[in-house]
Amino acid sequence: MIAGAVIVRYMHIRCMELPMLTALVADFCEADRLSPKRMSNRLRIPMGELAKLTGVHRNTLAQSPGSPAVQKRLEPVARILAAAEELAGDADRAIVWFRHQPLPGHGGRTALDLIEEGHSAAVFAYLEDLRDGV
Repeated sequence: MIAGAVIVRYMHIRCMELPMLTALVADFCEADRLSPKRMSNRLRIPMGELAKLTGVHRNTLAQSPGSPAVQKRLEPVARILAAAEELAGDADRAIVWFRHQPLPGHGGRTALDLIEEGHSAAVFAYLEDLRDGV
């Protein structure tokens, strides 16, 4: 099952407990937590853009990366990228899709755009449809 269906049940968990620990998500982990710095580096986006994407102030990402509030906001990004990696078969292709591929029916917006606007559920639904062949 795509991660969207389990996001609420698994909030505030450790990296190694993520049900979809892909190579990409493993790259995001540090000290068994999602690391904003590692996520920013792997996605090739500045911390300021990651802050905008997650709705967490850049200073908070840097000073309190392991806080429950930060982890809660990083987790949907990690889960979406894990699902995309499983569908694409490759971490780099998943990142390119996440950042650059407009999702059908969303006015030319990418997964990154939709998450930034608070619509991660729409991205999960799209990935589920892809997985199910819809």
